[in-house]
Amino acid sequence: MVMATSLNWNQISSYFAIKNFIEGSGLFIYPVILCSIVGLAIILERAYALRRSKIIPKKLVKAIEELGWGENPEHIEKLCQDQKSTLSRLVYLCLQNMTWSKYENSETLQVKARAEIAQLEKGLVILEIIVGIGPLLGLLGTLSGLITIFGNVGTHGMATQGAAIAHGISEALHTTLAGLGIAVPCLIAHSLFSRKVEAYAVEMETICSELLAKIYTEAPSPDVNY
Repeated sequence: MVMATSLNWNQISSYFAIKNFIEGSGLFIYPVILCSIVGLAIILERAYALRRSKIIPKKLVKAIEELGWGENPEHIEKLCQDQKSTLSRLVYLCLQNMTWSKYENSETLQVKARAEIAQLEKGLVILEIIVGIGPLLGLLGTLSGLITIFGNVGTHGMATQGAAIAHGISEALHTTLAGLGIAVPCLIAHSLFSRKVEAYAVEMETICSELLAKIYTEAPSPDVNY
């Protein structure tokens, strides 16, 4: 019972601390809060969407590695139809165009790959924008606080002038802190996701190149003596 009461009191204290922080931050804190909500949503969505199992499933990679030179890739095509991943869509397109020349198939595959990479990067540009505008919104809040400070100098009595100046400084610092607070995690997430997409792109290019080489190369004849 004591622990539950203590927990509830801590939650109430945290709520009022956040409420007081927002109320003391001025008008520009609300765009910062909006940016934080959007940024958090994108981070969670990209963290789920960029899981390796959704991009490069192990089963498909193993099937391509075990495919023999000139061997019929029918089982890989069926595997691609069963799986819904970025690599499976690229491999399926490649197998559908086997009647084309290797050059034409490769060119079509590259166009499709660019479209798939663009899908993987979806939302990252918004994180980049938030990284840029977060500190700027904080700076606007700082300027607004400074304007409040200098606007109140000399217009209040000595008893209230100190409180007005303190409020203006608080408003400036709160908004600056909030702007930097949202920009830093968004910057980290943007860098990590960009690196992950780049690594996925290189790996898928290697796998698809291996597949193209195998399906366009005839199996060596067993009668050939080396």
